[in-house]
Amino acid sequence: MNFRNYLLLISLFISLGIKAQRQHSGDDKVIQFSGVVVTADSLKPIPFANIRIAGTNRGTHAGFYGFFSFVAHKGDSILFSYVGYRTSVYHISDTLSSDRYSLIQMMQTDTLLLTETVIYPWPTISALEYAIINHKVQENDYDRAMKNLAIEEMKERGEQMPMDGAMNYRYQMQQISNKAYYNGQYMPNQLLNPFAWAQFIKAWKEGKFKRKKKH
Repeated sequence: MNFRNYLLLISLFISLGIKAQRQHSGDDKVIQFSGVVVTADSLKPIPFANIRIAGTNRGTHAGFYGFFSFVAHKGDSILFSYVGYRTSVYHISDTLSSDRYSLIQMMQTDTLLLTETVIYPWPTISALEYAIINHKVQENDYDRAMKNLAIEEMKERGEQMPMDGAMNYRYQMQQISNKAYYNGQYMPNQLLNPFAWAQFIKAWKEGKFKRKKKH
């Protein structure tokens, strides 16, 4: 359903009429004021526009398709307002003979100019410099990954890591291979090997035989 058909439907609905709600019995100045709020340039409905009787806190707001209907009095001034549009005023005639009145209210767009606002998080430049210098940047995932992958860190972790199944298997196979190599003869005695003694003395000086403290 296009908007023109929608306006035709509203006009038909209004023409059928809604009985006026009277605030006081016998008050013939009360009318049922209905209509639709649209833009002046494209006749598109303005949803949820504010509609108020001037000088009072009574009124209503338009629906999603711009339609409205409420009780007013003859001679009232109706204010139509919406953000981005100029406030429009409509005066209901006090000489109406009917207790119902319909209206298609068109609103003009309005440009809002806001003054520039500058927000400073610190009162002075020196306070800003102090905050930058003393700010502690939290480690992100990349920094923690680079720290964990450092060479010294990986070396220390490798020394403290126990042998897994594959390492135990290779060690066992190496022992079997060594025994098979010297099968039927005496294995060499490293006790009189000067190179082996040199490696032992070097390792002892470097403290490799010290017990490591458990954290």
